[in-house]
Amino acid sequence: MVRHRVHPPVRRPYSGAVTGIRAVADDLGGHPGAVTLARADTPHGEVALRRRGTVLELVVDGAFAMDTVDTSTEVSLAEHALRRHPDPRRVLVGGLGLGMTARAVLADPRVGLADVVELAQPLVGWAREGLVTELAGLEGERCTLHVADVLDVLERAAGPRGPWDVVLLDVDNGPDFLVHASNAPLYEPRGLAAARSALRPGGLLVVWSSHVAPALDAALREVAGEGDEVTEQVIEVEREGRAFRYAQYSLARSAGALRR
Repeated sequence: MVRHRVHPPVRRPYSGAVTGIRAVADDLGGHPGAVTLARADTPHGEVALRRRGTVLELVVDGAFAMDTVDTSTEVSLAEHALRRHPDPRRVLVGGLGLGMTARAVLADPRVGLADVVELAQPLVGWAREGLVTELAGLEGERCTLHVADVLDVLERAAGPRGPWDVVLLDVDNGPDFLVHASNAPLYEPRGLAAARSALRPGGLLVVWSSHVAPALDAALREVAGEGDEVTEQVIEVEREGRAFRYAQYSLARSAGALRR
């Protein structure tokens, strides 16, 4: 059974108490200096950006998604994957978020093009408008923002079209804590097989999770081809006296694999 988690496990440290979209809209008086910069309805729920001091917060579909207190997990997702690939010329980033993973990808001069796929059209629009500095200036010769469901992109039902050298998926807090329940197939053999097929031979798929996810590991192994390598990297972090175990799951496609 897929659970839609309204308050996901802490992924990036969050020093405010407001996590729901109603609180973001209505509770400004309780947090001096907190300002809702933008909010908009989408077919998948409401999305909002909020500034609290120097901290930017993203709330999606009534759930606190992320903030900029600590962006190390987004950055490490990109940096670790790019270090593992000898020539990552084209990269697909599933999930714009606050732009940190995309920026980390673009910081690697070997990357010629980053396709960033985001479901929430308003978030892409705010990035293009330069509404906040964290999202401003991403799109250019080496980066294109696309409004689409990343699963549709991987299954070639929507643009852009692959193949890619590296595919990074960071659209939820992992398979057990979804921002949208409709994202579940992305972590199942259907979605993972599509992601593998979207890789060039020798390409790398990495999926971020806020928790150890044995079912995701098993699904990756189910879709792996001959010569592919599936790995689980558990990252133990202590923050504000609490211990967290994050995980990154990867499938390295064999360099000799034939595209399907």
